[in-house]
Amino acid sequence: MIKPTRAASLSNPALKRALIYARVSSKEQEKEGYSIPAQLKLLKEYAAAQGFALAQEYVDVETAKQTGRSAFGEMVAYLKAHPTVRILLVEKTDRLYRNLKDWVTIDELDVEIHFPKEGVVLSRDSRSSEKFMHGIKVLMAKNYIDNLSEEARKGMQEKAEQGIWPTKTPLGYRNVTGPDGKKTIAVDEEVAPIVSKLFEWYATGTLSLQEAGRKAREAGLVHRKSSAPVPVSTVHSILRNRLYTGKFEWNGKRYQGRHQPLVSAELWERVQGVLDGRHAKKHRRMTHDFAFSGLIACAKCGCSIVGEIKKQRYVYYHCTGYADKCQGNPASCRRRYVREEVLEQQFTALLGRLQFDDEVLGWVREALHASHADEKGEHEEAIERLKAEHKRLQGRIDAMYIDKLDGRIGGEFFDRMAGQWREEQSRCLQEIERHQQAEQSYMDEGVRILDLARHAQALFERQPAREKRRLLDFVLSNCSWEDGQVVATFRQPFDLLAETTAISARPKPGTGADLTKSEIWLGDLDSNQGCPVQSRKFYR
Repeated sequence: MIKPTRAASLSNPALKRALIYARVSSKEQEKEGYSIPAQLKLLKEYAAAQGFALAQEYVDVETAKQTGRSAFGEMVAYLKAHPTVRILLVEKTDRLYRNLKDWVTIDELDVEIHFPKEGVVLSRDSRSSEKFMHGIKVLMAKNYIDNLSEEARKGMQEKAEQGIWPTKTPLGYRNVTGPDGKKTIAVDEEVAPIVSKLFEWYATGTLSLQEAGRKAREAGLVHRKSSAPVPVSTVHSILRNRLYTGKFEWNGKRYQGRHQPLVSAELWERVQGVLDGRHAKKHRRMTHDFAFSGLIACAKCGCSIVGEIKKQRYVYYHCTGYADKCQGNPASCRRRYVREEVLEQQFTALLGRLQFDDEVLGWVREALHASHADEKGEHEEAIERLKAEHKRLQGRIDAMYIDKLDGRIGGEFFDRMAGQWREEQSRCLQEIERHQQAEQSYMDEGVRILDLARHAQALFERQPAREKRRLLDFVLSNCSWEDGQVVATFRQPFDLLAETTAISARPKPGTGADLTKSEIWLGDLDSNQGCPVQSRKFYR
């Protein structure tokens, strides 16, 4: 039985009704039948211990990497339609969201969220330290997803280096399983001749893209799944794709493919010449990399603030002042100039709000270790599941081999089925490696994020223009120039870090300037309670 924990506003009967949300991240976990039932059992016991009446249950069996989960969307709609239900029960943080957009969506609903497995209750009245640590957990959960995605990208890179196109094929080819059990691509016998003809037609230089596309559609070129006629944009993509020559480009590097080419390299080059000749445009070459161009908007009209060089040495920024966006006289915006040094000083001051001392850093690291222990358990659980699946497949192969020796099955059937199961085993091993590598980098990523925040100001001051822009874009959002001041919003969870740092630097009435760690993190309630976290703005 779960013991009751602290819950804000439980004295209000209107907040006694609660929702339950449970999620697993794959169909495989759902089939095993333990994860969702275990979550629901935990949450129902917790609700009974707290005296909550359950209004609805929502279950998702899909990844939280992307927004748009079906049950999650239904839950959000329910909360918007039922303002008296303001309690949400979720096993732990990463069951609710692993992307920042969903975090903002839930935050705007002003609900009280209970995470029984973590022993945390979050509400509008939660302390800044609680909100900050929750933000760290969400960010770390996102990094976990990013790590898995990175491992998937590594696998795709390995395929490219082996000469295998690593993703979905364009028209003219099909994704197939090769004799060795590995995924590869093969010529689509129905579509490939039309694609080859398309190159020949356009290489003559007598047809426009629209005319070439019409001839291809008349010959039967359609999309595989929808059977819809291919538009001109798809025709252009086909003609630009080097894959049809037997070579391809992946991550900026060219590889010799193992697949059969549909056109010769000479024909492909002739087509590129026709395309370039018809669509060549003169681009103004940028001679200076402005640190803040495209990063700041004009608060008056919403147009971009761009840089330009005056007197061949001074960098000034001004509003582009597009007439269709500006209200009033666009020239008035364009005439407002600000030196780059002024913007740099104000951004430096903003980043200074993220500085904190070694004691606070140590405390947050301890919290990360606690969060990491739970994440590590999930990795180990996934690895054990994958190892069991690998062992089960090997048992099938061994049993079928005995059947082959006894003459109960033929050699051709054995080779085909064993190839499929070995491919599944290979997938299991790849997933195990991805989980192991993601788990190892979890803590390192978390500490690096904190170190980045802590040293953001010093890093910013000594970086070149492009790195300054990247750093600001990572930490800040919605930057604008308003009445001679830079106005910006810190991205989560940096906003809570900036707020907590400000509280730590503010002495309480009747005390000295120094505050203890407990006063910094466990003292006053959020000074901005009632305001959505993502809308808080910070001025120079």
